[in-house]
Amino acid sequence: MREFKRALGRLCRDRRSVAALCILGAEVLCVLLLPPLLGLEPNLTDRAAGFWAPPSAEHWLGTDDVGRDVFARLLCGGRVSLLVGFSAAAISMAVGVPLGLLAGYRRGKCEFWIMRCADVFQSFPSIVLILCLVTLVGPSVCNIILVIGLLGWTSIARLVYGNALAIREKEYIIAVQALGARSRTIMFRNVLPNAVAPVWAALAQRVGRAILSESSLSFLGVGICPPQASWGNLMQHASNLAVLTGRPWVWLPPGLFIVLTVICLQLVGDGLRDALDPKFITTNRPCAD
Repeated sequence: MREFKRALGRLCRDRRSVAALCILGAEVLCVLLLPPLLGLEPNLTDRAAGFWAPPSAEHWLGTDDVGRDVFARLLCGGRVSLLVGFSAAAISMAVGVPLGLLAGYRRGKCEFWIMRCADVFQSFPSIVLILCLVTLVGPSVCNIILVIGLLGWTSIARLVYGNALAIREKEYIIAVQALGARSRTIMFRNVLPNAVAPVWAALAQRVGRAILSESSLSFLGVGICPPQASWGNLMQHASNLAVLTGRPWVWLPPGLFIVLTVICLQLVGDGLRDALDPKFITTNRPCAD
């Protein structure tokens, strides 16, 4: 508990990370609460406003090619994009942490097969592999989450693997082994708590990568399919030159949200890394003095 309070204190002293957390929290609250509070319907066509209507008091970001409110679709699309990002990152962590721990502590055949499997996964361009698998299994939200999550375990597994290799040689681990503790107990009670700390920093960055992967798939037309909205398929309108140059209210807001979200997640990841491992603190980052 004392170490947790110290880590939280270091994180709170990092102004950039705190600001990024506040922005992310505001984003989540907006996409969850504003649609029901404002009565926004993302798939409702407003024939009175017409197609490609510019921003107005009734439609804050105008309408799209079939008369749907762009602001409503932006908020509801944020739900989908954030759901994909956080869920896929959770799956990657659930798969990568045990495999990395097993390879780093047990060594031997476990290390060989798990690390060679990670090499095979990382030898393919990730977006191409994700694109092929999503095309095979179908572009539903659940399938995209599973594909991105299951293909993203390698970076987390390697991080845990490297930490477990170093921790297994520590004196306190050797002492616990000498006392006759079982390997499973040592792995989960002594090695895992110390090996998993840097993973929390990598997890925030993994969320950003998952959001970018979903956005790329949807922009290419093989991700989230209309009428369901996501930030990626809202950006797909930018592939039309007339929309790109003449109707920026359709594609610019989702693009800005994607960029802002990924940057904030990167800053949160950096803050968590510094808070959980003080040796990474550098002089150019904010401090308490």
